[in-house]
Amino acid sequence: MAQFNALDKIGLSIDQVSQMTGVKKTTLRYWEKEFSEYLKPERSDTKRRQYSLEEVEKVAVLKQLIEEEKYKSAGVRLKLGLGGSTAPLSVPASPGALMASRGGAYPDG
Repeated sequence: MAQFNALDKIGLSIDQVSQMTGVKKTTLRYWEKEFSEYLKPERSDTKRRQYSLEEVEKVAVLKQLIEEEKYKSAGVRLKLGLGGSTAPLSVPASPGALMASRGGAYPDG
């Protein structure tokens, strides 16, 4: 028989998670949209977010990657193995190639 762990069912509010992790509530909401395939807090009947301990751990991982390791959204997606619509950037070989790719030439000095 599987053991029931009361902590598995805990539902923390966004305010509680913000206080626990030091991440602003606006940032938590943004991360929920930006990394929707990774961070998905449950919703109560009144549509309030309810974070499980697993979700709180995910917030800690995002905080580590973004605030401490300085990853951008695309880097976080790669690091976590998430899909995404971010296309790789191609860098021109020289400033002249950049100008040519934009259909222009160097301005007269």
